[in-house]
Amino acid sequence: MVNSAAITKFDERYDVAFGINTLGVIHLVNFAKKCVKLKVFVHVSTAYVAGERTGLILENPLDGASGLDFDAEMKVIDQKLNELKTKGAPQKEITLFMKNLGTERAKLHGWPNTYVFTKTMGEMLMQQSKENLSLVIIRPTVVSGTYKEPFPGWVEDLKTINTLFVASAQGNLPCLVGETKIIMDVIPVDMVVNAMIVAMVAHAKQPSDANIYHVGSSLRNPVTLVSILDYGFVYFTKKPWINKQGKPVKVSKIILFSSIASFHGYMQIRYLLPLKGLQVANTVFHNFFKGVYNDLRKKVKFVMRVVEIYKPYFYFNGIFDDTNTEKLRMTARGSRTETDLFYFDPDSIEWRDYFMNTHIPGVEKLLQQKRSFPKTKVFRSGHVPSDKTITDRVMPMTFIQSSRMGNTHFPVSHRDKTYFQRQRLSKMTLNVLRNQIGAAPICCWKPMSGIYAL
Repeated sequence: MVNSAAITKFDERYDVAFGINTLGVIHLVNFAKKCVKLKVFVHVSTAYVAGERTGLILENPLDGASGLDFDAEMKVIDQKLNELKTKGAPQKEITLFMKNLGTERAKLHGWPNTYVFTKTMGEMLMQQSKENLSLVIIRPTVVSGTYKEPFPGWVEDLKTINTLFVASAQGNLPCLVGETKIIMDVIPVDMVVNAMIVAMVAHAKQPSDANIYHVGSSLRNPVTLVSILDYGFVYFTKKPWINKQGKPVKVSKIILFSSIASFHGYMQIRYLLPLKGLQVANTVFHNFFKGVYNDLRKKVKFVMRVVEIYKPYFYFNGIFDDTNTEKLRMTARGSRTETDLFYFDPDSIEWRDYFMNTHIPGVEKLLQQKRSFPKTKVFRSGHVPSDKTITDRVMPMTFIQSSRMGNTHFPVSHRDKTYFQRQRLSKMTLNVLRNQIGAAPICCWKPMSGIYAL
């Protein structure tokens, strides 16, 4: 059984994130303990459950004596919700309050946001209640687009580092905060999925303490935040984004401030003072500069928001040890496992080539799709759309092909040999799992979400 379900929004409502990322894990563990033929339980956590730790961060279980009281957190949530409902607060006010409450509680206990805080509590509770389950915990770092499979550059969302690329392309991110030498631990999603599959095979029917694996790159093949920002600048200088007016957006290098004070000083002089000037001018000239004012105000708000959300990661001074993961790679090489199929060695990545030729083009393609086709059309249960239905213009689409082994999701732009090759590849993956584990899992592979199996 593989669990990668989670609310990944950093500032989600505390009650919602707690219900899914914390309590949801316990519900699954309790269900898993009733499955008498269960071989292994794989839980996808996040490497950033480390909180504010620095230096080399080991693949160890979380410290259950960290002062966290899960029952107390649940009582805080219930109490605040009851107070808000009693006074008849509108839904918008409740949502805002619960978002702020999550951030407040996370920072109180030493975590940067609601997401990692609730994931941390879920992992702690899971380890406490697992009993004899064969448990594997996968802790990926910042997950990026696919490296190879099902094709290079598959991106399904515009969060985390993709936010930086999109904002840079559109000319909306003039500056950031962070240390110039800070390492951004990035790992392609297909490597995470492959690590999950190999770990699943390695630990089937082996009840033991939790087997924990960091899946990241900071130890073996680090890439800095400055390098990532430079890749975006070079890419969109050569291939500028075309705005809604049909004009290319001229990009500039993002200024990186080492301190919050210098960042706020720059924003005050460069943007906030002119914004106040425009506000006065609008009053005098009857909103003549309204459009310019609104655009600048929106840009300032966006930059401040990005800094607020991602600041902890731009100052994060931890390196994730992956000794256990390296042992897993060595075990895979020494067994009959097809390492060319189940690859997850970050040392094989050449970062400039990956970002410039794989990841950023994938982000750009998704951004274009979202602008042209805001809603995704889905074909289900073996329905093969005709060539007239699927064209290169109507991406993104998801084709879901039912098979005896399970369900497989593939994005396709047309019916071609590549699609059928991917279908065979997925069946081969499932056959490997069936032969190694001795069970036929029901799988649904969604690249940016992980692999779900039961």
